[in-house]
Amino acid sequence: MELEKLDKNTVLSEEVFAELFKQEDEIVKARMLLRLEDKASELGVKTKFTELVKVYRKAEREMARRENDKRNVPLDNWTNFEGPYDRMYCGSWIAREDGIYAQNSGNVEAIACYHPILPIERLRNLETGEEQIKIAYKRNRVWTEIIVPKTMVTSANKIVSLSGRGIAVTSENARLLVKYLSDVENLNESSINVQYSSSKLGWIKNDFIPYDKQVIFDGDTRFKNAFESICETGSRNLWIDHIKALRRTGRFEIKFLLAASFASVLVQLLGTLPFFVDLWGETEGGKTVSLMVAASVWANPDESQYMGDFKTTDVALEAKADMLNHLPLILDDTSKTSSRIRDNFEGIVYDLCSGKGKSRSNKELGINRENRWKNVIITNGEHPLNSYVNQGGAINRILEVEAGDHIFPNPQESADIIKRNYGFAGPMFIQILKDMGADEVRSINREIQQQIFDDDKMQKQSISLSVVLTADRIITDKLFCDGQYISLNEAKEVLIDRNEISDNERCYQFILGEVSINSVKFNPMVETVETWGCIEKGYAIIYVNVFDNMCKKGGFSKKSFLSWADRKGLLQTGTGRMNKPKKINGNVTRCIFLKLDDGIEVDADGFIKVEDTDDGQMDLPFL
Repeated sequence: MELEKLDKNTVLSEEVFAELFKQEDEIVKARMLLRLEDKASELGVKTKFTELVKVYRKAEREMARRENDKRNVPLDNWTNFEGPYDRMYCGSWIAREDGIYAQNSGNVEAIACYHPILPIERLRNLETGEEQIKIAYKRNRVWTEIIVPKTMVTSANKIVSLSGRGIAVTSENARLLVKYLSDVENLNESSINVQYSSSKLGWIKNDFIPYDKQVIFDGDTRFKNAFESICETGSRNLWIDHIKALRRTGRFEIKFLLAASFASVLVQLLGTLPFFVDLWGETEGGKTVSLMVAASVWANPDESQYMGDFKTTDVALEAKADMLNHLPLILDDTSKTSSRIRDNFEGIVYDLCSGKGKSRSNKELGINRENRWKNVIITNGEHPLNSYVNQGGAINRILEVEAGDHIFPNPQESADIIKRNYGFAGPMFIQILKDMGADEVRSINREIQQQIFDDDKMQKQSISLSVVLTADRIITDKLFCDGQYISLNEAKEVLIDRNEISDNERCYQFILGEVSINSVKFNPMVETVETWGCIEKGYAIIYVNVFDNMCKKGGFSKKSFLSWADRKGLLQTGTGRMNKPKKINGNVTRCIFLKLDDGIEVDADGFIKVEDTDDGQMDLPFL
């Protein structure tokens, strides 16, 4: 079979399947099947090919059953359950409606289970290579399917835990049930389908989970609600018409958060890093409804469904980001945080922006799979998110959007509509991207980057903004077709100047603020307070240990700042050192000589000039 000569018709032909299923070597058959699946995917007929494979496998099983009947294989060697599942060869086991029995020379020895049960599918995880198994069992005349780790049904100690799912297994029959399930799986290896699975949503090569069904989701049960909320509900036209009406209001907040939600699936495609889009402003402005609109693109926007909050742990946030993978992580109200998040809020923001979780060992002393994600994190709160963080690396990946008054004409009406109609735009957008191709999307992104690039703005922020604007361009042209583009001038307002975000620039302003607040401690003539240094000829001369404490208080790197300040000409330095000796109150000690801001007036002696205010207090110029 020459794969390169197959087209979308011949790859589905009877000749191809006949050659595939005549292979007696299961390894050869599996490899041939994988190559044909890749070819069918390349030709755009993978779904049809997969359906035909299922049909041929079913026919193969039926043929095997008939052959066994011809050889007078006893009926007791096959499962005999009433229900939707094909009969399976079970060897020496008796498998009937009244239970599973072990037999020896036709004599019943012991019971393995009191009700029908059988393995029906194997799931192989694409990230880890680990297998899970889907088991069907019948209780009270109702069939139920569950997916469990393969290791759970291969150990008599572990399989007992399935009693909590309604399976009649105890420490007494556990060993026999393990043996029965293993025998049925291995005796029917060619007929039990191997389904590829993933614990992550989003792009897997050219497929997108959960919309493409070739790969199924087998993720963490903690996020069952979030996963099940990703569905289409209500009226597609009603959702689109309402969103188009909201976009026509011209409100930047609505259009930007909507575009940010779509942009999440472009982060991987464009090879950028995760970033935050944060909507902040006074209460009752419509911030939560704006997040609901963004969530309704993909899923149910109601509370406790797709959207989350910060009332959790850092480990849970990391795990949810890993599960969503390329879909947006939407978190409501930054002010409502658990104590564990509040104590390390900056670290959480930085970790989520990094797109990679912490390495953790397991109880077998191995290393668990690292959590990874590439998406947009959308948040809201009464205060800007960057007010909670100091590190420039984190601030650099936050796009702040200030919420004005009354974002929505009727917020309650909008909330009611999108709670009843949601989930349609996600599949539509994914199909648009597939039709466009990655090259066209990247071309649009490069064009937008050139339009918004500014030497005075942070480049990483500009790249993040370009991803949002790329999504906005695509949905405006191909989904809503309404011409309601985000204004480039408005969009550029979310970018921060380089000087505002520089850790060292902020450290400089912080230290000047500390000097100003504690100005009395820089006057050696005042004997009633401790001395931190002095002010002379436009320089703050600070004891080294005091300077160290200032940097620690602000969370800044002393070494990094001094190197930067020296390059900027803000320091007087000694030979090979960043400090100089200075005699203060009769004692000589090493000090940091830091130049005061040029806008600060000093008197002839080098002291900061202050002015009297109306309330009799001293007004310090750079407070």
